[in-house]
Amino acid sequence: MRTTYCGLVSEALMDQTVTLMGWAHRRRDHGGVIFIDLRDREGLVQIVCDPDRPEMFKTAEGVRGEFCLKVVGKVRARPAGTENANLVSGKVEVLCHELEVLNASVTPPFQLDDDNLSETVRLTHRVLDLRRPAMQKNLMLRYRVAMEVRKFLDANGFVDIETPMLTKSTPEGARDYLVPSRVHDGQFFALPQSPQLFKQLLMVAGFDRYYQITKCFRDEDLRADRQPEFTQIDIETSFLTEEEIRAMFEGMIRTVFKNAIGVDLPVYPVMSYADAMFKYGSDKPDLRVKLQFTELTEVMKDVDFKVFSTPATTPGGRVVALRVPGGGEMSRGEIDGYTEFVKIYGAKGLAWVKVNDVAKGREGLQSPIVKNLHDAAIAEILARTGACNGDLIFFGADKAKVVNDAIGALRIKIGHSEFGKSHGLFDDVWAPLWVVDFPMFEHDEEEDRWNAVHHPFTSPKDGHENLMDTDPGACIAKAYDMVLNGWELGGGSIRIHRAEVQSKVFDALKITPEDAKVKFGFLLDALQYGAPPHGGLAFGLDRLVTLMTKAESIRDVIAFPKTQRAQCLLTGAPSLVDEKQLRELHIRLRNPQAAA
Repeated sequence: MRTTYCGLVSEALMDQTVTLMGWAHRRRDHGGVIFIDLRDREGLVQIVCDPDRPEMFKTAEGVRGEFCLKVVGKVRARPAGTENANLVSGKVEVLCHELEVLNASVTPPFQLDDDNLSETVRLTHRVLDLRRPAMQKNLMLRYRVAMEVRKFLDANGFVDIETPMLTKSTPEGARDYLVPSRVHDGQFFALPQSPQLFKQLLMVAGFDRYYQITKCFRDEDLRADRQPEFTQIDIETSFLTEEEIRAMFEGMIRTVFKNAIGVDLPVYPVMSYADAMFKYGSDKPDLRVKLQFTELTEVMKDVDFKVFSTPATTPGGRVVALRVPGGGEMSRGEIDGYTEFVKIYGAKGLAWVKVNDVAKGREGLQSPIVKNLHDAAIAEILARTGACNGDLIFFGADKAKVVNDAIGALRIKIGHSEFGKSHGLFDDVWAPLWVVDFPMFEHDEEEDRWNAVHHPFTSPKDGHENLMDTDPGACIAKAYDMVLNGWELGGGSIRIHRAEVQSKVFDALKITPEDAKVKFGFLLDALQYGAPPHGGLAFGLDRLVTLMTKAESIRDVIAFPKTQRAQCLLTGAPSLVDEKQLRELHIRLRNPQAAA
């Protein structure tokens, strides 16, 4: 029906007759000549409708925004001075010979070039929102990224194998989405949080290189980089070491960035989890921000200021400083704003010191807390932070988790602020990173038990197996995360392939042999049949494309996303179901009015 896409009409088609299909993006009547910007997924082209063809011109007079049109016309050069360098078709236009309205449109609820739309309006009218050039560009990039991933994996011998969507509930991470069985009264399937167990089974089955671009489901609190259903690039391989796996998939991401958006990623530094937490308070540090923590826990143990000395002398406590070069320019109002900000992360307040004159020591500092610190502590603060005249030093003092979360978030907020950018505290570059050597376990103080940091199938470092019995907190995992610009792009680990090691992990997690058999018996059984050494990782496709497009939310790169309340405003899901459906599933609601 058409000869080319609107957005691909260029000088190469000069003087040729083309047939185009698309939507009226904009219509302009310039004193007897009508211009229509015709749009499709590849972009725009300008259509010129002259009154010399009365029937066609009459049709053009009736065209409105979002009418679906067919245009037959001749490609010609635009008049000098009217070119549009932002368009492939910017040097040409199409003189319309025939114009057909394939389908009229009611008045849209918003203009497609309106950049000030609320997300509620956009998601309610998502079909129209997806027509907007920015969204078309995002989803076309998503397609190219997925294709580049597939080409790389295919070239490296990986096989695309599907795993089940209806599977067994093994609640070891976020909440499962449950699906009631009509056939098996009172029993439920779960939607997969990831294909983790099945891809391990595929390794045991001998498919040594597996991948899948698949949907995963987690019933968890949502935010800008989370969705209840998300797309995972899931990869597993046998007979490769941790370092070989990292090298291969660093290469994959480099290839994807180069081929999809023309970006050469810089060298990937490798940082231990311990160093990341020590310097940045985060296991996914944004290295574009040029601020680091200064450790002061030992320094503050003998000061009179209880706000510092109490956490410094309490097991699990931490005291750090965050030096902000040039921060002395900040007003008290700005400092108070940051104080309220860190309270979001559990901090009780935010101590600070302005450095007016380093040479004067105590006398050169401005702060309500200086009088509570002895001279030796002040000297150590200035020396360790490398403070200069005009700097501002913030302090965090509390349980280590609170300090890491609060001051880590403060570091990002200051670095990304206009102040941070204007004072050279932020580099607008691509900043990739491998974070390695994660702890195997983290302690749940409320329940006094150990939980797996990644998942219970992650292998410990060689020689750390016995620590699971004696000191689980010291046990390091063969786990690794790829971080980019402060986002966890993907993560994985070497898996446990020997049943006796898996049993040790379950013991540390207080999962009894009986519980392990019920939850993971099929995996434990499979490991007995010569399971190979294996490992892998999974990348978030949504996050990857979000970073590439520099969108504010992953919802901008998903065709039909959910809101932060896990609702689809387009379709009205989730919704009520009728009593007949509930009876078939053997379900009775506690609140009968909830049924349709």
